[in-house]
Parts: sequence; structure tokens; C-alpha cells
Amino acid sequence: VQLVESGGGSVETGGSLRLSCAASGDNYDRYSMAWFRQGPGKEREGVASIDTDGNTKYADSVKDRFIISRDNAKNTVALQMNGLKPEDTDVYYCAARFGIIATLIPGRYTYWGEGTQVTVS
Repeated sequence: VQLVESGGGSVETGGSLRLSCAASGDNYDRYSMAWFRQGPGKEREGVASIDTDGNTKYADSVKDRFIISRDNAKNTVALQMNGLKPEDTDVYYCAARFGIIATLIPGRYTYWGEGTQVTVS
């Protein structure tokens, strides 16, 4: 599985961005997907995950502001980010793991994208 993120950029505090991740390969609907973020000198942090049934999990820091969704027909997963804050500034990564259980633990994911920069000022 290859993952390619898009949609990062710069935005003012309170603004919105939508990240998208396109997955190549077969059986996309059998993969749980997630978004992570990481800044310089920081550990990679789980932001949101979605399992094969569409059940979602969010980090407390983004709950009620971010929404993760998937489109199995297009092999994509998206992260709608609203009410952005400067502390949301990071590189955001898309990740995939085979199986029905989604998690916010980075070590549980097998496939990773290259990341996309989000800057909030």
C-alpha cells in the first residue's frame, strides 16, 4: 500500500483545512486508517483513526474540531480540520494497517505517507 497526502498549507488561527490521503493497492476497505502528526523534537501523535466499519477515534486535543472520513470507492481518507490553533502546526501523516481495529498508536501501523505540512499562525 502506498499513501500520498495532500491538502496541507498555511492558515490563520480559527481557519480550516482539509487533508486527503490517496491509497494505492487492493482491498483498501480491509485497512484501518489514521492521521498522525509530528513536530520537530516531538513524538508522533495520533490525531484521528477510522476502522473498516467507519468507527472513529480522536485525540482529546482535536475532538469536536477535526473529522476523519473515508471513501472506500475512491481509496481515500480525509481529515477535515476546523478551528485550527497554532498548536496544530505540525507535519501530518496518513497511515494504514490491515485489519478491523483502528488505534492512535503509531507503532501499530504498517504503511505511512510522506507527510504534509500544516502551519497555523
